[in-house]
Amino acid sequence: MNTLVLGALIAIYMLGIGYLGYRGFRKTRGSQDYLLAGRSVNPFVMAMSYGAAFISTSALVGFGGIAGQFGMGLMWLVFMNIAIGIVAAFIFFGRRTRRMGLALDAHTFPEFMGNRFQSRGLKIFLALIIFLFMPLYSSVVLIGGARFLQEVMMVDYGWALGVFAVVVAFYVVFGGLKGVMYVDALMGTVMIVGMLSLLVMCYWKLGGITTAHQALTDMAPLVAERLPQEAALGHQGWTCMPRFNSVWWWTLVSSLMLGVGIGALAQPQLAVRFMTVKSSRELNRAVLIGSVFILFTVGSAYMVGALSNVFFYYTGHGIADGIQGKLSIEAAGGNPDLIIPMFIREALPPVILYLFSLTLLSAAMSTLSSLFHVTGSAIGHDLFRNLTKKQGDSTLITRLGVVFGIAVSVILGIVLPPGIIARGTAIFFGVCAASFLPSYAAALYWRGTTRAGVWASISVGVGVSLFGLFFLHRKESAALGLCRALFGKSELIGTFPWPFVDTFVYSLPLSLAALLVVSRLTAKLPEQHLNHCFK
Repeated sequence: MNTLVLGALIAIYMLGIGYLGYRGFRKTRGSQDYLLAGRSVNPFVMAMSYGAAFISTSALVGFGGIAGQFGMGLMWLVFMNIAIGIVAAFIFFGRRTRRMGLALDAHTFPEFMGNRFQSRGLKIFLALIIFLFMPLYSSVVLIGGARFLQEVMMVDYGWALGVFAVVVAFYVVFGGLKGVMYVDALMGTVMIVGMLSLLVMCYWKLGGITTAHQALTDMAPLVAERLPQEAALGHQGWTCMPRFNSVWWWTLVSSLMLGVGIGALAQPQLAVRFMTVKSSRELNRAVLIGSVFILFTVGSAYMVGALSNVFFYYTGHGIADGIQGKLSIEAAGGNPDLIIPMFIREALPPVILYLFSLTLLSAAMSTLSSLFHVTGSAIGHDLFRNLTKKQGDSTLITRLGVVFGIAVSVILGIVLPPGIIARGTAIFFGVCAASFLPSYAAALYWRGTTRAGVWASISVGVGVSLFGLFFLHRKESAALGLCRALFGKSELIGTFPWPFVDTFVYSLPLSLAALLVVSRLTAKLPEQHLNHCFK
């Protein structure tokens, strides 16, 4: 019976996706439709698509698992996602991006920046950065969805990766951004309902809100008893922030809260959404919708992740052998990526489990579709057109670029190590912020920004980020091994807290400084062009 229910739900879901993808295909008649959905998207569709592209399985599965390990301190990231990723993004970035993008006839983020600073080389440079770094984020989203299917549905991990890739490829390749945004609106709605249902079910299982939170607070002494290594690194319990200036404090604050919270402002796949609506009024209406979406989805995931410790430790009846009486990270075998899938599998009744499965499938596919679309547009519209100097409709090449981006992401999904979801997301967001944010903000607000200043800022942002990942931040430098091969140690600066300070903390200020200094020393763009940009 349960198999029939699951099959029927998936069939109905796929039919809905297929219809919306076909609708996008029928309404796509040229590059503007394929890349920007014709600049006429409904504010509800835009807000839900923005939120669904923003929030993925890397947030629900990866960061939900990190909340199971770190605790409710991660709820500060929800606040930053709303205050910065939605409110500030829509009000201070969205309106000007829409108006300036229309004036410059820009269809992609690299084209927006290249036209703003009258530089074909800048378009190519930005497209290359997107092409090189976007598959990393795409792969961790793929991993999140595949891990869920592996743990909950007992599906082979390799098969799960393939299924995700094929389904998403169908409506991205053929439907373009219209198909992506139509499907995202459906998936965003499913995500809100599913995550709220999960939170309600979690509190019901744990005896209510007060009982659940008190139980989690009372578990703080277990950190020293069961997790002595984490306690030494600054873990003080799941309802407390890590000890100030400890290893865990720097990880939570610099990598997760700041890197991901601020990095949302400079995401190419999100910036494109601002150029899809026909007026600023639609953006104003979308702010509330987007804020509610973030609160209900990631807020629920992080809360459930932390409370899963109560469930695994105190609940014995009905839980699989070997994980009763354990903390979440113990039950997951040390891999935080498995905490949320295991909780869902053990805590939810089968029928509710299948309904919730659609939530995480939606989270994975909605973000993947946006990432694959941006990767394809970078390859086809920005790289191919500018390297070959061929003008005209680039839809076919863009579609081939989408397929190539999917193939690279699947390969990375196979070779990347366990526990990579949250860290991979933080790396991508941090690199985007350091590379793009100062120049993007200056493009919108500072007429004195120069072409050389933008080149310097982006180059410094990318360069310092890569240097930090290879030689300074222990988590990556030790794994990559280049620093040890060259200098005989895992990181160049071993003095605390430098090995644990995220590269974003110093790469963003240096990128901003390069922009300001070089722009002051180099020639400004023609006044006529600036008037056209800011009209």
